[in-house]
Amino acid sequence: MGTLVEEIFSRKTGRTVKAGDIILVDVDYIMSHDNTTPLAIKAFREIGKPIYDKQRIVLHLDHAYPAPNILAAENHRKIFDFVKEQDLPYLFTQGICHQVMIEEGFVTPGAVIIGADSHSNTYGALGAFGTGLGSTEIAVAWVTGKCWFKVPETIRIELYGQTQPGVYAKDVMLHLAGLLGMNGATYRSVEFGGEYIENLPIHERIIFSNMSTEIGAKCGLIAADEVTIKYLTEQTPALERTKRPLEAIQPHNPRYEQLLQIDVSDLSPQVACHPDVDNVKPLQEVEGLEIHQVFIGTCTNARYEDLEIVASLLRGKRVHPGVRVIVTPASQRIYKKAMQNGLIETFIDAGCVVTNPGCGACIGRHGGVLAPGERALTTMNRNFIGRMGSPQAEIYLASPATAAVTALTGRITDPRRYL
Repeated sequence: MGTLVEEIFSRKTGRTVKAGDIILVDVDYIMSHDNTTPLAIKAFREIGKPIYDKQRIVLHLDHAYPAPNILAAENHRKIFDFVKEQDLPYLFTQGICHQVMIEEGFVTPGAVIIGADSHSNTYGALGAFGTGLGSTEIAVAWVTGKCWFKVPETIRIELYGQTQPGVYAKDVMLHLAGLLGMNGATYRSVEFGGEYIENLPIHERIIFSNMSTEIGAKCGLIAADEVTIKYLTEQTPALERTKRPLEAIQPHNPRYEQLLQIDVSDLSPQVACHPDVDNVKPLQEVEGLEIHQVFIGTCTNARYEDLEIVASLLRGKRVHPGVRVIVTPASQRIYKKAMQNGLIETFIDAGCVVTNPGCGACIGRHGGVLAPGERALTTMNRNFIGRMGSPQAEIYLASPATAAVTALTGRITDPRRYL
């Protein structure tokens, strides 16, 4: 039928669709969190119709939880009251919404999931169509169970080769952001493939779909394969939720608007520099820049494997005394595993602050805001001015390995010399 997004939408609508078509689709799940659910509730009240299917609504408290201020507490109260009033079955308070959506089995190949969060593209890493929408669209989906889309054109990015030691999937994605720019894939489906992607585990595939948002994409898709099915079957309750076999959907005779083929073999560690995510430079060009805060967290790089990399580099050492180092696991499940395996103890012994799972410092409301003139290096996905607190602060993006060694030296540092 076509590209991966065309395949997914064709299956959902029961007819062949192509790029440019306007379609109305039954959505599998509708996600929102503590920042966006109150606005959706307001729109829902104004619409004045009942919820179509309570089983499709998944709510999370993660952006400012536990509440760091009165406004956040009021928003949480509105959500708790709404859940009780409508008898909604799914409200999670156990970490970042996107991580929890995956862990709890809501994301499956071929599913259509809309979320009131721009990084809902994350679900594309498991072959689902995921995209971010506004709170009003979320409220409309609550009462109709549907959403309309213009089927996007597709940019295919094929990655091949093998990265050098010390170079990770985050470095590759930052490199792509620098190549394409923040508007390089506006309202496009970005399809990631090639031997490099096929050889990645799920936690690294997620980085590409997650950060497709940063290049303007409507969705960032990776075709489901045996790795996907094995992960979902063994590590999530996806089969229990879907009650049907999980299918590895692939593109079929696709026609791409653009095809990029990139060899990752010679890539060095990358850093997205202040003030834009596409201001990407090889780490060597900014090495030695003083850093005041290192933040290891977010829906991009706070999975267990990321924490494992950081712990391996910090074990037996102390972070630089002039650097605040904050570690925020993506979910309680990850936190618990890290605690059982000694990672949390390693972080504490190294002088890090370990916070509860959630978005934390990423959104600049709590968990480690920046003062004017301060500079942070983080594993986040965006570095907009004012993102982490003061608009006079600077944010640099890098891999967990780069973050770990930078925490040790107090300056942007190449992780390859520590491996």
